[in-house]
Amino acid sequence: MAPWISADADGPRRGITRFINCRLVTGDKIVKQDLYVSSVTGKILSSQELFFQQCYVADETVDLQDRLVAPGLIDVQLNGAFGFDFSVVPENVSDYGKTLRKVNKDLVKTGVTSYLPTLTSQKPEVYQSALPFLRPSGGPRDAEDGSESLGAHCEGPFLNPVKNGIHNTEVLISAEHGLRDIEACYGAENMQASKQHSRPGPDQQRAVTMITAAPEQGKMTQTIPDLVNRGIVYSIGHSDADYEQASSAVAKGATMITHLFNAMRPLHHRNPGIFGVLGQSERQWRPYFGIIADGIHLHPTAIKIAFDSHPDGFILVTDAMRLVGLPDGIYDWTNGDRIVKKGPHLTLEGTDKIAGSSITLIECVSNFLNWSGVGVAEALKTVTLTPARMLGLHGTKGSLDSGADADLVVLSEATDAATGHRDLHVDQVWKFGTCVHATK
Repeated sequence: MAPWISADADGPRRGITRFINCRLVTGDKIVKQDLYVSSVTGKILSSQELFFQQCYVADETVDLQDRLVAPGLIDVQLNGAFGFDFSVVPENVSDYGKTLRKVNKDLVKTGVTSYLPTLTSQKPEVYQSALPFLRPSGGPRDAEDGSESLGAHCEGPFLNPVKNGIHNTEVLISAEHGLRDIEACYGAENMQASKQHSRPGPDQQRAVTMITAAPEQGKMTQTIPDLVNRGIVYSIGHSDADYEQASSAVAKGATMITHLFNAMRPLHHRNPGIFGVLGQSERQWRPYFGIIADGIHLHPTAIKIAFDSHPDGFILVTDAMRLVGLPDGIYDWTNGDRIVKKGPHLTLEGTDKIAGSSITLIECVSNFLNWSGVGVAEALKTVTLTPARMLGLHGTKGSLDSGADADLVVLSEATDAATGHRDLHVDQVWKFGTCVHATK
């Protein structure tokens, strides 16, 4: 038994853990309150129901000594980690699944309990080989499996070649035949619900959860309703769309923007471009948007402007690649090019093109906390409640409400006395009510 845990009672054990002396992150607020979870159901429990209706007591008590408890972090744009690139399928395809399981065990230690594994622009055969491994579990999972895929984010290949970033222009295509071209690329079976999966909710029963595409290319804008009707999130990205084109995409059902400001035409006072849709007078029409707060992709002031324009849509993402955790050097990339890693800075060799990041999500939260002036709860909301809402998973993920999945991170705070810089550190991670990582 871990030193911070004590047994509360003898008798039959129901896997109930009680957290005491803790501060809970609930939406925009922090409240000092006990929390109960079950490792049997994998859910957060109602204390009122436990005591007054069922007369249960906790099997174990965890004294957190005034630390923060937040919902597990959700990264909706992760290209790879710990040396593994989700877009690279080995010759022995079964090795893909084995490596993915190891990555999930390592990734959960960073506080990311759920994520969208992101596939960059590839040939159709790559998508159709990788996507079956990235499908959500759909049923009960073992907490020891680590971080959980919520389905794949396909970033490409339906992108604008003039805003390709480091995506290989040779594999980019245009959906001239709408949904038929998209199904031919990803595989129709990967875009449809699988009957073998029992978890409720259409967004959790297909391999493809989100697609990033340029709405101005081919018949993509007209195809958005077809994707949305299948429960797939459409995100505007790698696009040269002007304000009118972006607004049309939102009207058709686009609810997300991929890494705002990056790989899209810049804001102009006569045509605000994609960024302009965040200024829609009707808030319900404003899409969610991803922000990479690594200090490289965006200036801190640009990040603050984006947050102030639509705080309820602001989602921090890492856009991290497999180089996270690896030493500095030059590495091969999927399209034959090479990437130079210097700390968190990744560039295409021989150019100044940004090539993703090598930052963790909790580091992005700490950066945003310092650059924006928002409170800790608001900063954490951008990687918990907000992405859960974007994915249609509010009530299951991203909150500490009773009935939600018991995915938790226990955090400590540190402030540099000289600079005043604040950092959040992951001390413990709980998945489905079971502690899967603890540093202290």
